[in-house]
Amino acid sequence: MTDSDAPWEPPLAGTEAEHLVGALDRLRTTFRWKADGLDAAGLRTRIGASSLTLGGLLKHLARVEEQCFGTKLSGTPLGAPWDAEDWDADPDWDFNSAADDTPERLYALWDDAVERSRARLDAALADSGLDQFVHLSWPDGRHASLRRIVCDLIEEYGRHTGHADLLREAVDGLAGEDPPAGWRLRTTADQNRARRPAAAPTVRDEGR
Repeated sequence: MTDSDAPWEPPLAGTEAEHLVGALDRLRTTFRWKADGLDAAGLRTRIGASSLTLGGLLKHLARVEEQCFGTKLSGTPLGAPWDAEDWDADPDWDFNSAADDTPERLYALWDDAVERSRARLDAALADSGLDQFVHLSWPDGRHASLRRIVCDLIEEYGRHTGHADLLREAVDGLAGEDPPAGWRLRTTADQNRARRPAAAPTVRDEGR
């Protein structure tokens, strides 16, 4: 298998930053593969007593991306749609509200958030590397490092990609650890933006 067959594969022998970013992007790609190409019914499929859905995971992980490489990294607040909700009233609003969103909206939320995250992480790594302190701090005043944010997001994706494995298999039987060689998205951020009505709300990048 060549790099062009599996561009999501982490390096065999890279730097620490290359390995961490590679591990994160491999999980992102696997998660997105599991969620790709579904209609509203597929994105709302549940298993047993669990309320988790692939649509809910897309929306939740879009918020987590914005928090990690916006709020936690630099201290800038979340923008739309996250800033208009009462999170105290419904801490799981991202999961619960996904059933009201179209597939195009959910795919665009995640794709756009990840695109911003990659740009912000690349800039931060180029500036001061993984050892730099970020805005996120503990009550005693200690600040987290960029390395901690990246590792936490790898953990988050590891957990939810496992959920996505089970949910997608329940939808149409798709299974596997990694996308097949040469896999490409069936639904992309550019396609979603082209389909989106001009008046539809979008995730704005307002200084996050």
